[in-house]
Parts: sequence; C-alpha cells; structure tokens
Amino acid sequence: METVVSGIRSTGRLHLGNYFGALRNFTRMQNENKCFFFIADYHSLTTHPDPKLLHSNVRNVLVEYLAAGIDPEISTVYIQSDVQEVCELYLLLNMHAYLGELSKTVSFKEKARKHKDNVNAGLLTYPTLMAADILMHNANKVPVGKDQEQHLEMTRKFARRFNNMYGVEYFKEPVAYNFGQDLIKIPGLDGSGKMGKSEGNCIYLDEEPKSIEKKVKRALTDDGPKAPNSEKPDYIENLFTILKVVSTDEVVQHFDDKWNTCEIRYGDLKKQLAEDIIKVTTPMRERILEIQNDDAYLHRVASEGAAKARESASKVLADVREIMGFKRF
Repeated sequence: METVVSGIRSTGRLHLGNYFGALRNFTRMQNENKCFFFIADYHSLTTHPDPKLLHSNVRNVLVEYLAAGIDPEISTVYIQSDVQEVCELYLLLNMHAYLGELSKTVSFKEKARKHKDNVNAGLLTYPTLMAADILMHNANKVPVGKDQEQHLEMTRKFARRFNNMYGVEYFKEPVAYNFGQDLIKIPGLDGSGKMGKSEGNCIYLDEEPKSIEKKVKRALTDDGPKAPNSEKPDYIENLFTILKVVSTDEVVQHFDDKWNTCEIRYGDLKKQLAEDIIKVTTPMRERILEIQNDDAYLHRVASEGAAKARESASKVLADVREIMGFKRF
C-alpha cells in the first residue's frame, strides 16, 4: 500500500473548501492506502492564536475529521504537536532550505503583504514544516487543494535535495493526488478568491441550514447576461464552481443552459445551491453533534493516533540522522 499524508490547520471550524479541497479525498483514500491524517496545530502558530482557544480549535478539527468519515481504525489520525519528531526533522530540513526560495512562495508574499506587522520566521519556513510533516512518513501521495501545489512542489525539491546532497535514494518525491482530477479550489460566496475563515466568505460543515440559506442568498450576483452564451463574470463562475461539486450534472447543465439563453433566475440558482449544500453538510453536522462531547472517544482516538504516528516518524528520523552523520557515543 502507498502512504498518504495530509493535514489541515487548526484555526477554527472546517468549511466547504476544506471538505472538497482535501477532507473528502481523505475518506476516499483510507481504504486503499496507508493514511496519516493530522491536525496541524504547529502551523496555526504563525498567526499567534489565543492560547485559550488553541486546544478547542484542535478539538473542533478532530471532531470534524471523524464526522466527515475518517475512520481511526483504518487511518492514523493524530495531532501534529503530539509527534515531537516533526520538530527535529523540521530543523534538519531547514538546514537545506534557502532564504531566496522560501521568500518567493506565493503564500509568504501574500501574507507578508497583508500582515506586515507579523512576518515571522514560522511564516517564512512554513513550507519546510509542511515538508517535515510529509517526509517523516515518507509519503507517496498528498491530497491537497489547489492553493497548496507550490508548497508540495517545495517538499519534492527538499526531498530531492536531501537525496542528492547525501548520495542516497531515501526520500520519495510525493505527488498531489486527487483521483486523476484537477485539484479543487472552492471559491468564496463574496465574489473574491478562495473560501476561507479569515476572508469571512465560507460555509462551515456544522452550519445550520437556515444560516446556509442566508449566506447563499447574499452571494454576489448581477442583472444577468446581456447576450446568449456570454462569459460568466468571476463572481457568477464562483457560484457555478460550488454548484458543480455539490449538485448533480443535470442540475449544473440546467442552470448553464439558462445562463446561455439569458433566462437564468438567480433566486432559483441560489435556492438550488443552498438545498444541495445542506444535503452535503447535514450528515456531517449531525455526526458532529453526536460525538463532540464524547471526551473518552476523542481521547482514545488522539492517543492511539499519536502512538502510531510516532512509531512511523521515529524510524524515519533515525534513518535521517544516520544519513546526515549523527552518531551516538
């Protein structure tokens, strides 16, 4: 079986972008691969979260992983900070990462521009920590969203550089995996870029149906197309992008035809979109409500997952230390 590794930052509740960008693939992969799915709480520190909220954010993601269908009896589900080996591998990989390449990543430049008062070293070396997460299990595949492609390519570069520098063929070069389809980027409802918590344009997996209906109803639209077969503006294309992942092909084709013939009614589109989003999220919301207060179950999942992850990580770290020349007296 091939090894799959991926994780999501614990910065709050998960949303449709998290689900269709990665989480749905997690559940589809687990029966055919050796899977490690972690909650990236170290990664969340780049934005200096309130210490009082750090644990509850981790807990939320753990609950939502399980509610979305990740089976801890099949997959290894763990919290990043429970596996200390990742910190040492992160340090060792940083010795092979260069300022020029780290500072040129799109995410670093964008976040440094938006948050000039918080351009910290963790933000700069975010790709190295991501590489450590992946390489410490020597993964073959990584289910990631479109926005993480560049970081994954850097992981491949770090793996290749390590192998070349020490004359070994130790690390695999992991590839993005989306079942042969294009990587998915779920847009926000406000006509801007991707769906995200910080952008305030997302729909959460545990969101109540009424709230979903209100958010979709407020989505940005216009007066409709002026000529048949017109190109859709970005904010309308965004609605169709979400429709394509939550609705049937027939539904998508229906509204596409209505657009092309200048007969589209945005009220009908939004009503259908809200209904289909609710169909997707309702089973997860019900499961979240069922397990979110089951402390014993959550403790068992996290503890057993940490033990299995450490077993895998400690072997890789021991090999890396030996390859680099570390020896015990």
